[in-house]
Amino acid sequence: MSSTPDMKQMIAEYRMLSTANVSDGLDRLGINGAPHGIGPLWDACPKIVGPAATLKLVPVGQATESPVLGTLEAIKIGRAGDVLVIDQAGRMDVNSYGGVAGFTTRHLGLVGCVMDGVTRDIDEFKQLNLPVYGKGFIQQSIRNRCACAGYGIPVQLGGVTVNPGDLIMADENGICVVPKGKMAEVLEFARLFKNIEDSVIEAVRSGTDPVLAHDRVRYDMMTAAGHKA
Repeated sequence: MSSTPDMKQMIAEYRMLSTANVSDGLDRLGINGAPHGIGPLWDACPKIVGPAATLKLVPVGQATESPVLGTLEAIKIGRAGDVLVIDQAGRMDVNSYGGVAGFTTRHLGLVGCVMDGVTRDIDEFKQLNLPVYGKGFIQQSIRNRCACAGYGIPVQLGGVTVNPGDLIMADENGICVVPKGKMAEVLEFARLFKNIEDSVIEAVRSGTDPVLAHDRVRYDMMTAAGHKA
């Protein structure tokens, strides 16, 4: 996806929100965009917001391309500002990434990596200040333990489909995937719900009964798909 001024502005606006806000926006539109069980791999791991550059890894025998070379190709076809998204189908016994790939990610201007799997070289990612999100960590190499089935293609992230160019957002709450054709709509609802929640907190702070403050905004219903205020 090209890095247009509109896209840069949209990314900047998403960065002012949390994945909790964005998840509420996805819920309101009935979009499945909240993978579970994937989070930051160290304390103070920076937030990520950017278009997806995708990679699919599979068990040995299901493809022939080297996972090392395939990962580097996926990074190369990504653009500055993209997020590398690795589909390893949630495997916890095979590495998905590593320090050399992380350095290449940072060197070529991608802003981070999100994986449905585990990784090693956490210490190197910290040194690079490269945000990496996944299901955990492992010490073994990726080499000869899986294969590359493609890059720049639709993949899965915790049961959520990710197409190249979809918006990826990751923070300490988890991951959100926003379809590229729905970015503006999701952003509008996410901002609305954040403002509503801020108003509820301010009302309670000012002495309003908390139940009344919630009832006034129909809090239980505001994210229901198709709900009309």
